[in-house]
Amino acid sequence: MNTRTDFIGDIVAEDFRAAAVFKRYGIDFCCKGGRTIEEACSQKKLKPEKIYEELETLPENEGASIDFNSWPLDLLTDYIEKKHHRYVEDKTSVLQDFLDKLCKVHGDRHPELFEISTLFNDSAHDLAAHMKKEELILFPFVRNMMKAKLSGAALPQTVFGTVENPVHMMQHEHTVEGERFRKIAEITDEYLPPADACNTYKVAFAMLQDFENDLHKHIHLENNILFPKAIQLEKEFAKVS
Repeated sequence: MNTRTDFIGDIVAEDFRAAAVFKRYGIDFCCKGGRTIEEACSQKKLKPEKIYEELETLPENEGASIDFNSWPLDLLTDYIEKKHHRYVEDKTSVLQDFLDKLCKVHGDRHPELFEISTLFNDSAHDLAAHMKKEELILFPFVRNMMKAKLSGAALPQTVFGTVENPVHMMQHEHTVEGERFRKIAEITDEYLPPADACNTYKVAFAMLQDFENDLHKHIHLENNILFPKAIQLEKEFAKVS
């Protein structure tokens, strides 16, 4: 890992512990991972030397961090579906119910709750459609490419041309969700409940923060590992055809 020249997304792909460092400085490692640290710091008016130092002095990894970068792509798609897609599906309705209750009970004193609820509902709607496109179109193609590679078969036929087409669509949708949750984090003052918050209020904000953190990991695995490797694998088929 060369922290001074590698893209941020590649640094996190090699060692996910680096994500915590970037998060502390408000640097997006998932949707905007295709930048160097220097470029990101320039945009945020930060000095990169402190970040270089923190990354370069991370303790030796003793196996606590999963090396997703080494996983075969079919296994990675299965993991993303079972871990992150299911998380979104499981938590969405609970959060929607909590936010709806908060709007009814606390909306008069905290009108910002209505905007938070609208942003989350929009995200829930779009993420549901987004994940279905991955599960029904993109991920099956990636798995079929892996099967073809192992068996020596030809590249599977598609209705979308090159795999870069759905990948670019998914990346754009990831950016939209990243911006939504940046807005939610801003409105909630980084998920800090107000002084008069009830337990439901506190739980809802904690769940929103967990949801955003899981979404960051989810998008990172796709944008920085799965998608580039899927594009590269498709190009390998072109070389031998």
